[in-house]
Amino acid sequence: MQTLAEHLSMDRTTLTAALKPLERRALVSVRPDDLDRRGRNVNLTDEGVQLLRDAIPLWKKVQRRITREMGTSGLAVFRAQLAQLSRAVGAEAPTE
Repeated sequence: MQTLAEHLSMDRTTLTAALKPLERRALVSVRPDDLDRRGRNVNLTDEGVQLLRDAIPLWKKVQRRITREMGTSGLAVFRAQLAQLSRAVGAEAPTE
């Protein structure tokens, strides 16, 4: 869970709360880690994989539209600014 939270730039508490509805919908499973029972492993279920597969074409369509609207250079600047903001916020975030 910690690795996933870091990858998503979230704290573990926020990630846990975000996963609850996905778990209720049987899109993800959260299970104790086999090596360290205190840890949790998050996996997509078959239903979650299918939903992700269905969503990818929609995501790509939106990405194309954003690129068309902003242009490649505008999008590159926007992404760089988001990365800078993420680093700035991450540097100020309290550690758990």
